[in-house]
Amino acid sequence: MDYTRLWLDYEPVESLKGRSFSLITLESGRDIENILSELTLAVTVMTGSQPLSSGIDTDYVIRLVIDPELDSEGYTLIKDGRIYSVRSGGHRGLIYGSFRLIYIFKTKGLGGDFKLECKPHSPIRMADHWDNMDGSIERGYSGASFFFKDNKVVVNERTADYARLMASIGINAVAINNVNVRGEAAFLLTERHRSQLIRLAEILDGWGISLYLSINFASTIRVGGMDTADPADSRVQAWWSETSRQLFSSLPGFGGYLVKADSEGEFGPFAYGRTHAEGANMLARAVKPYGGRVIWRCFVYNCQQDWRDNKTDRAAQSYDGFIGLDGKFDDNVILQIKNGPVDFQVREPVHPLFGGLKKTNIMLEFQIAQEYTGQQRHVCYLMPAFKEVLDFDTHSGSRYSLVRDIVAGKNSPSSSFGICAVMNTGSDPNWTGHDLAAANLFGFGALAFDPTLSPEEIAEGWILLTYGRDELVLGNMLKILLSSLDAYEKYTAPLGIGWMVNPNHHFGPNVDGYEYDRWGTYHRASHSAIGRDRSDRGTGYARQYPEPLFSLYNEIKTCPEELLLFFHRVRFDHIMRDGRTLLQRIYSDHFEGADTAAEFVRLWQELEGRLDGEVYERVLKRLRFQAEHSTEWRDRINTYFYRLTEIPDALGRKIYE
Repeated sequence: MDYTRLWLDYEPVESLKGRSFSLITLESGRDIENILSELTLAVTVMTGSQPLSSGIDTDYVIRLVIDPELDSEGYTLIKDGRIYSVRSGGHRGLIYGSFRLIYIFKTKGLGGDFKLECKPHSPIRMADHWDNMDGSIERGYSGASFFFKDNKVVVNERTADYARLMASIGINAVAINNVNVRGEAAFLLTERHRSQLIRLAEILDGWGISLYLSINFASTIRVGGMDTADPADSRVQAWWSETSRQLFSSLPGFGGYLVKADSEGEFGPFAYGRTHAEGANMLARAVKPYGGRVIWRCFVYNCQQDWRDNKTDRAAQSYDGFIGLDGKFDDNVILQIKNGPVDFQVREPVHPLFGGLKKTNIMLEFQIAQEYTGQQRHVCYLMPAFKEVLDFDTHSGSRYSLVRDIVAGKNSPSSSFGICAVMNTGSDPNWTGHDLAAANLFGFGALAFDPTLSPEEIAEGWILLTYGRDELVLGNMLKILLSSLDAYEKYTAPLGIGWMVNPNHHFGPNVDGYEYDRWGTYHRASHSAIGRDRSDRGTGYARQYPEPLFSLYNEIKTCPEELLLFFHRVRFDHIMRDGRTLLQRIYSDHFEGADTAAEFVRLWQELEGRLDGEVYERVLKRLRFQAEHSTEWRDRINTYFYRLTEIPDALGRKIYE
């Protein structure tokens, strides 16, 4: 198998061998040509013969049909005797339905008659890339950018492969450049890079994907040569209107702008005494004539906090900054909200803005790049965490209060709602550095399309499509993936404490790495207690949640233990619900997590000879590193708290003095 094709590598299927197929459709266009080529490739490899364009005298017929009664991105698959029908209200739905049919062929063969109906849950399903134009990727752990090199836009065969991969998991929007828009990236708006962007947009559009650009709010100054970026200035408004006209008239399927403003040093409307709504709405009105959208990130906080300040709470600042603007954004503005209130930690509560904002379009932001979860050097399957967020009941008082329904726009007539993820792809031949990290890429697309799927269903589907039907391969990979998040949380920073990492690159154990830092994230451990009090007796952050969540989080006795140290300062001798002390729970979690990481190596070694040799060796090397690194985490964290408290492990396990 060619593992550089990930789950889109095709092999002969026993029940399809020797069968003849034909492909029939009345539809036309670049996207239809692409999916016909995909079906042709899949059928040719699986059956051994190329499909025909006529259904006469073939064993089976695949028909692509537009049905105006169906959703434009949904699809219905029907097998009735020798006829397979892929029906949808639009070309995107035909793309998604065709890939689903290929997956059925690949995993189940011909099978009997069936009818399968599917509609994407969220209107926008977006891939956010933090790629820089010099070819680097901020939080990139799988090689260099394949969009940019040497301050130029790159368009080649890998671009087409990428678009095909994204379409195969239902992604319909892509932002190609870093939200921190610096240097040459600001000039993506100009003619300087237009010809290459047109080629890129054509490729994406051919797979039903809209191109978005991250922009610098001060582009009128940095690019336009003006002396202001004030959103109330008519010259600024006119510049953005003309720039938008040029982009939308030249880039096929262009979607609009992604903006990070007034956060972590990025310029924004605050410089002119304007609000986020005033800044976002100015841009939204510039793109509205073309059906464009402005996605405005809510990751806004004061990153100059004095570590001595025990009241200012970074976790609270995004909610405080946006809740008063609910209903003040134009209808083509989307607020992009991280899944938690801090920064993609292995464990955080669900962001309170999801239940708080009731009159504003919103988008949920995940990160599959594993910035704080092993950086694709550790296997850490994130779908269980994503599933928890999507299934979370915000108790918002609206008809639909689950996060998955809120971000799908179930409470609104607007289609400007969605889910995005910071991507984990790069120029490495296997796309994601760690071969098992591809499960997060596949899984994000699957959950964004259908959040009712379980993490196990998604993982099993990915394994079958990528590595085939070997039962031991399937069983051992499932064991590794489904236990990896729990293991990582245990041997790093359990119970919601987070942040015990080396500053800047966020990899490896450093208990006090951020303890006296300006970024405002501290565990504040003493010889007797640890944690940040975010109850109404502390920073008050818990009050951002409605009842019954406020009461649940506000008291130690009711707070979910996995979030205990996020919301409370707790004594080490506090008795947990299983009878252990908090300190003993910390010790044991780290031992158990490291033991599980060691077990990954054994499980993988059982697969020798059942997988491609290069893949086997590459993953084995990473799993061995993870096992060693997990023991470093275990020993540093446990030793830190032993030295702090002078209380040994109750089970007598080795802790270093």
